[in-house]
Amino acid sequence: MRTDFETLKVKLENETLWVTLNRPERLNALSRALVEELRGIFVDLYWRHDIRTVVLQGAGDNFCAGLDLKETSGSNNDSGVRRGPGAGLVSQRKISEIVIAMRRCPQPIISLWNGSAAGGGFAIMLASDVRIATPTARGNAAFIKIGLSACDIGVSYFLPRLVGASVASELMLTGRFIHADKAATLGLVSKIVAPDQLEAEARQLLSEMHATTPLGLRLTKECLNFSIDAAGLEAAIAMEDRNQILAGSGEDFGEGVRAFLEKRPPVYGPAKAGG
Repeated sequence: MRTDFETLKVKLENETLWVTLNRPERLNALSRALVEELRGIFVDLYWRHDIRTVVLQGAGDNFCAGLDLKETSGSNNDSGVRRGPGAGLVSQRKISEIVIAMRRCPQPIISLWNGSAAGGGFAIMLASDVRIATPTARGNAAFIKIGLSACDIGVSYFLPRLVGASVASELMLTGRFIHADKAATLGLVSKIVAPDQLEAEARQLLSEMHATTPLGLRLTKECLNFSIDAAGLEAAIAMEDRNQILAGSGEDFGEGVRAFLEKRPPVYGPAKAGG
């Protein structure tokens, strides 16, 4: 895993990749370099069986203020408005592929939501698996505030599934912010903690996730993804049945049962290329 990033701080620790958006002077806004580096991280994670979990956060007091409009408006090289719809679509897809890669990578992603997560930052937050917030957390589909549609970078997919159609419509049709307390009430975030407790809360979650088998953790994220879009109960159960047979065919299942019966922590084998 490379470490020479321009806009990210990346640390691999105990099978967890800690990724920090590192442009605090710009509220971690999505510059072209940050888009490229963040997309590359999540695309590569698909093949990293030695990495079991990811923690995503922003440097400073905010998660991500969305697209860096100052950079975009001042450039003739990557502006869909100035170069036409074809080039604009290429630039658009460079950003939207981030959330596609986030859902496709098998590692659960814990996002630590402090301060603003606007526009593209909000989309990235929504694409995570678990969100832990601070009291200052707030997010919005800011695109509609600048003459665009609020349906961008997966927000129209994620938000109604997470908070329901009515609340999603309210937020997206107005560009209103959702704040930490309402986000917690609606189940958009798992917990609200003080900023200095974010890392500790994440580490507690990681310890519990890492107490599972590598294969079981990966298959659970995968099955949750498919079940959200399943055509019905039978389709979801077919995926569950397949995953249980796969997980139950390895040595870790036997160790899990023995540990349960012997009332001790299980000792699972290391993550392997096959799972």
